[in-house]
Amino acid sequence: MKVSLSLSQYVRRRAGVALGAPGSMQAMLYRALGAGSFAEFWRYWNPIWGYYLARNVMRPLRAYCSVPIATVVTFVVSGALHDFAVMLIKWRVSVFFSCWFFVMGLVVIGTEFAGFQYQHRPWLQRAFINLFFVFLPLLLVESMLSWIA
Repeated sequence: MKVSLSLSQYVRRRAGVALGAPGSMQAMLYRALGAGSFAEFWRYWNPIWGYYLARNVMRPLRAYCSVPIATVVTFVVSGALHDFAVMLIKWRVSVFFSCWFFVMGLVVIGTEFAGFQYQHRPWLQRAFINLFFVFLPLLLVESMLSWIA
């Protein structure tokens, strides 16, 4: 039988500090940006959001489809929830985050498939690579959506 972690256990495991502890944001940023792969970056990024996505989206999906498909769908669900928040504020349809997160999900799957690891590089290089993998899809989606509009 699989034992589920509580939110506080999950956050401690991902961030290295207790939920709400002083310096928890700094610890999360340091771990995420210094991750040795893009998939690892996402394991450390926003552990509270990650907990609920893993528990309510990724884990149930894995029962019905492969891990790569479940990963991309989880990214799209996360993006759609971000878009929903934007729609509540702006009162207009938004698909920007869904598209951006879809592309980032593909990057996670692609870099994992290719075995692209960089854990032996200095922290600053790892941070640059991880930010590159976040912002390249952002620029791609931004330019694609501007062509459509």
